[in-house]
Amino acid sequence: MWSKTYSRTVAGLSREEIYAVWSDIDRWPEWLDDVEAARLEGPFTKGVFFAFKPKGGPNLRLEVTEATAGKSFTDVTRFPLARMYDAHELIDRADGVEIRSTVSIEGPLSILWRKIVAENIARDAPAQTEKLIAHVRALKSEIAA
Repeated sequence: MWSKTYSRTVAGLSREEIYAVWSDIDRWPEWLDDVEAARLEGPFTKGVFFAFKPKGGPNLRLEVTEATAGKSFTDVTRFPLARMYDAHELIDRADGVEIRSTVSIEGPLSILWRKIVAENIARDAPAQTEKLIAHVRALKSEIAA
């Protein structure tokens, strides 16, 4: 199995504020410029599926395999002979909230799917995290206004 983790601690935001944006899958295209469409097929809980279309990519159906409100969630993408997990965690730290994302892939064809998909996701994690932070801050300032 291959995996790659990216982590960044941010001050001034709560785990609940960040998790609210993560779990609002239908609105991902508003702040993720590489997502064409996303649609949750039920409440954001373990076992729910969501339709997902990356820009320039195929329509996919992902499953939430773990969801702990305000703390973490993991989704899985099933490829032929491989599974890719995208784990997202929020950890309270003395200087803020640590946002941690880990992409991992396993299975007989994991090397192929790692090269085609997983390495790109891992490489984009810093930029995606910054977009997440900016979106949460924008929503927070809208509410305060």
